[in-house]
Amino acid sequence: MDDWIRIQNLCKSFGTLSVIDHWSIDIKKGERLVILGPSGCGKTTFLKILAGLEKPTSGAIDHLHLRMGFVFQESRLIPWLTVKKNLLFINSEDNLKILDSLYLSGFEDYLPSQLSGGMRQRVNLARALANRPEFLLMDEAFRSLDWGVKIHIIDDINTLWRNSSFTLITVTHDPREAYMFADRVVVLSSRPARIVKIFDFARDYGADPPAETYLHFESEIMNLLSSE
Repeated sequence: MDDWIRIQNLCKSFGTLSVIDHWSIDIKKGERLVILGPSGCGKTTFLKILAGLEKPTSGAIDHLHLRMGFVFQESRLIPWLTVKKNLLFINSEDNLKILDSLYLSGFEDYLPSQLSGGMRQRVNLARALANRPEFLLMDEAFRSLDWGVKIHIIDDINTLWRNSSFTLITVTHDPREAYMFADRVVVLSSRPARIVKIFDFARDYGADPPAETYLHFESEIMNLLSSE
């Protein structure tokens, strides 16, 4: 994989509050990168900087002007529009085929209020992916969902990722979620967030993650975070 986004000595403060403390990392084209850290440590701020919604206080992010999709923690669907109209609001009719990939066929004429939380988040994901983004940002996108629902959606995203070429950058506080998604996991300290460690996984994407490897990963994560 080629380096696609280069981040050098990135810092972000809000007034006297330091949030991001000298991050340096290269993000590779086509990888799945997970930012893992405690709540309130600056993960969402980092995504907003990547998306151009916030400016860093200092440091640099070197990347091309890439097509981006963004899935937020809370639903951003327009409540009075149907599933289909929510997608067409920012996409063309040609891009509606994404509904099939996320098992939303047959729900095109439903309003968001008629869908479960998991289905609504599938629609949010479909809207983010419909314009074929070069990289997809997800901000604790499944935090409010039951674990069983999370697993199914993560499996679907992994399938879409294998069949496409987008780079996935997601933030979470959940080691289980991070492990199911990641090629690499960037572990953060509490605020001001520093990069504590980067885990690099070599895995067979057709196989379930080995339980013993995950347990070792979770134990190390807990030790890292408790020592901060």
